[in-house]
Amino acid sequence: MMNLALDSAEKAYRAWSKQTTVTQRAELLSTVAALHNARSGELASIAHREMGKPLDEAVAEVEFSASIYSYYAANAHKFLADEPVELIEGEGAAFIRRQPIGVLLGIMPWNYPYYQVARFAAPNLALGNTIVLKHAPQCPDSAAALQRIFTDAGYPEGCYVNVRATNDEVAGAIADPRLQGVSFTGSERGGAQVAETAGRNLKKVVLELGGSDPFLVLSSDDLDATVQAAVDARFENTGQACNAGKRFIVAEDIYEEFLGRFTKMVLAKTGELAPLSSVAAAERLEEQVQRAVDEGATLVCEGRREGAYFPPGVLTGVAPDSPSAAEELFGPVATVYRAGSEAEAVELANNTPYGLGSYVFTTDPEQAMRVADRIEAGMVFINGVGLEGPELPFGGIKRSGFGRELGRSGIDEFANKKLIRRGTPS
Repeated sequence: MMNLALDSAEKAYRAWSKQTTVTQRAELLSTVAALHNARSGELASIAHREMGKPLDEAVAEVEFSASIYSYYAANAHKFLADEPVELIEGEGAAFIRRQPIGVLLGIMPWNYPYYQVARFAAPNLALGNTIVLKHAPQCPDSAAALQRIFTDAGYPEGCYVNVRATNDEVAGAIADPRLQGVSFTGSERGGAQVAETAGRNLKKVVLELGGSDPFLVLSSDDLDATVQAAVDARFENTGQACNAGKRFIVAEDIYEEFLGRFTKMVLAKTGELAPLSSVAAAERLEEQVQRAVDEGATLVCEGRREGAYFPPGVLTGVAPDSPSAAEELFGPVATVYRAGSEAEAVELANNTPYGLGSYVFTTDPEQAMRVADRIEAGMVFINGVGLEGPELPFGGIKRSGFGRELGRSGIDEFANKKLIRRGTPS
C-alpha cells in the first residue's frame, strides 16, 4: 500500500506543482476549511469514539483546524511572493523564490487527529508539495474522514493520500527516492528512528516530540484566575498534550496558597475527565507516578486507576535531580515545585531534557520578558493559556525536536528557497 501511495503522490506532484497557481491551491484550501466546519459534528464524534476526546474539545479542534486551512489560503500569495535580496555590489537583481520539493510523508499521532494533520498539510499543499499521510493506528476513521474531505474538496488524486503502514514500510518510504521529506509528531523514540533513517538518506525532517512544559507562577493579582489558567493548561485533552503545562513552579511567598487552591480544583475534576487513550497509557502513567512516590514524592488524588481511567492528581516533593523529574507525565497528573527566587524558578524550568513550550505568570512586565528570554524552550506564553494561533510558529528545542509548523515558518520547512540572481547582459 505504501508503494502505491508514493507512486500516486509522485505522479500527482508533476502536474500539481507545475500546472496549478497559488490562487487555485488557495481556493482548494478554503474549501477544505469550509468542509471541516460543515462536518464538525461528524468529525468530533469520530474523535470522541476513537480516542475518548470530549465532544466540546473535539469540536474546538476541528474548528481550529479549519482556521489553519483558512489562514494559509488567505496568506499563500504573501508567503510565496518573491523575496528581493539587496545586493552588496554589482548590477542586476537577486531574489528568493519559494518552490515545492516533492512528495512528503506525514506521520501523525492520535491525540489531535485533525489539528496535527492541518498544520502539516495546509502549508505544504499551498506550496505545491503532495502529501502521503500515515495516521496513528488508533484513528482509522478520523484518517478516512480527512481523506474524504480532501477528495470532496476537489483535490486531484494523489495530492493527499491516506495510508496505513507498518514501521518497516515507513522506514522504506523514507529511504525511497520518490520521497523528499518527512514530518513526524510523536514519541522521542519514534522521532529518533525517523531522524536516523532520514539522515542516512539525506531527507529533510521536522520533528515535534514530547514536552514537559514549565508553568511559572512568580506573582499574581488574581490568584483564582491564575490557578484556573494552570488547571486549563494541564487538563486539556485529559492531560494528553505535548505542550500542556506539566511542571508548576511557584514563587515561595504564594506557594502554599497556590497549592491549596490548585489541588482543590484538580480534585474537583475527579470523575469528570475522560479515560486516557488506552489501558497501556494509563498503566504507564501509573508506573511513573508510583516511581516518583517511591523516590519520596507525595501524591494527592482521589480514587485509583480503573482500566484506561486515571484520576487527576497533584505530585509534590519531586526532587529536581530524581529520574522522575526528567520524565514527561502524559496524563492528568501535575507536578508542583516551590521556587525561592526568580533564578531558582528559571533553573527548575530549564531542568528538563525537553524544550517545547512554557508559561510565565507575573504582574511585573519586565520580569516577564527577562524570564521569557532565559527559558530554554521553543515557545513562551506570558499571562495566558490557549494563546496558540495559525499565525504563531509551533515547535521546540532539545529533545522536543526541531523545525517549526504554522505561521510563515511552517511554509518554509519543505520549500526550495531558490536563489535567482540576474546580472547585466554584456
